[in-house]
Amino acid sequence: MATRSRFAATGSLLGISALLLAGCGAAPEESASDNAENSDYMSCIVSDEGGFDDKSFNENSYNGLKAAEEDYGITIKDAESNGADQYNSNVTSMVQQGCNSIITVGFALADTTKQVAAENPDVHFAIVDDGSIEADNVRPIVYDTAQAAFQAGYVAAAQTKTGKVATYGGAQMPTVTIFMDGFAQGVEYYNEQKNANVEVLGWDTEKQTGTFTGDFSDQTKGKTNTQNFLDQGADIIMPVAGPVGAGTLEAVKEHNTKNSDQPASVVWVDADGYETNPDYQDIILTSVQKKMKEAVESTIKDDMDGNFTSEKYIGTLENDGVGLAPFHNFEDQVSDETKSELNTIKEDIISGKITVETEGQPTN
Repeated sequence: MATRSRFAATGSLLGISALLLAGCGAAPEESASDNAENSDYMSCIVSDEGGFDDKSFNENSYNGLKAAEEDYGITIKDAESNGADQYNSNVTSMVQQGCNSIITVGFALADTTKQVAAENPDVHFAIVDDGSIEADNVRPIVYDTAQAAFQAGYVAAAQTKTGKVATYGGAQMPTVTIFMDGFAQGVEYYNEQKNANVEVLGWDTEKQTGTFTGDFSDQTKGKTNTQNFLDQGADIIMPVAGPVGAGTLEAVKEHNTKNSDQPASVVWVDADGYETNPDYQDIILTSVQKKMKEAVESTIKDDMDGNFTSEKYIGTLENDGVGLAPFHNFEDQVSDETKSELNTIKEDIISGKITVETEGQPTN
C-alpha cells in the first residue's frame, strides 16, 4: 500500500531501529535456573488503585509475577493499593519484607518508586507504564501502544457499518492519549487508502482534545460516555480507562440486546479483553495488547540470574511487546483483505514506511 500525508517515511518517531532494540526484551530464554527451585529469591508487586482484578495492566503485570513463580519456583508477595495514600506504605512494606525485586504497576507510583529506590539502592525495582525514572536500580517497562492502536483504528474503520467509531480516556495523560492518537491515525490512514470518510468521536489528534471520564474507577461514567457515542451513531468503541471500560462493555451489550440488527462492538486495551472479560466475548472485536506479563516475567528472571539492567524496556510491534489480539468471535467477520492489509501495516510501521506521531511516544 502506498503511503502519503503524515504517514510518509519522514523522521519517524516509531520506526527507529535503535529505539526498538535498546533494552527491548523478548520471552524469557532458557537458563540453568529454569524449572529449578529458587524459593530463596523473592519478587514482589504493588498495584495502583485499579487493583489486580482490573482486567487490564495491573492484572496482566500480576500474571507475569505468577508465571515467574510457576516457572522458576520463586517466592512472591503482593500488595494491592486501594488508593494513592497507600503507595508509599505498600512499596516500603515490600522492602521491609526482604523482596529481592519489586514491581510497581502504573505511572501513578513513579514518585514513590523513585523515592524508595533511592533509599534502598541494593533492591532492584521495575515500574510498568512509566519511563521517567533514571536510576541504577530501577528498570522502566513502557510500551509503544500507538503502533498497535493504529492497527486497531484501521480495522475499526474497515468494520464499522455506520461510518462512526469512538474512543475515550480515563484521564488526559500520555499513557492514555497514545492509544487514542494511534487509533485515530489508523482511521485516518484507512480513509486515505480507501477514499472513505469514517469519523472518530471522542478524540481530535490535531487539537489533542477529547472525551475523558476524569478517573479510572467510576464505571458509570464509562457507561454514560458509551451511551452518548452510541446515540451519535458510533458502532465500535475503544475505552482507554482501565476498570471504567467495564461500563462500555455493559452499555454495548445492552445496546445490542435492543438493536440486534445494528450491533456495536468494543476494542479493549492492555490485555486481551476476550480472555479477561468472558461475559462479553461476543462484543469484543479485538484488543490493543501491552504484553506486560511477558516483560514482567522476563525482568524477574534476568534479576534472578544476576542480569538485572536498568535499561528501559520498550514494547513494540517489532519485539512483540505490543500487538493486536486475535479477532476471536469476529474472525469470520474480518475479511482476508483487511487481515492482509493489517499485516502490511505492521511491516510498514516496523520498517518506518508508516510513522505514527504521538506525544506519548516512549523514548530511551
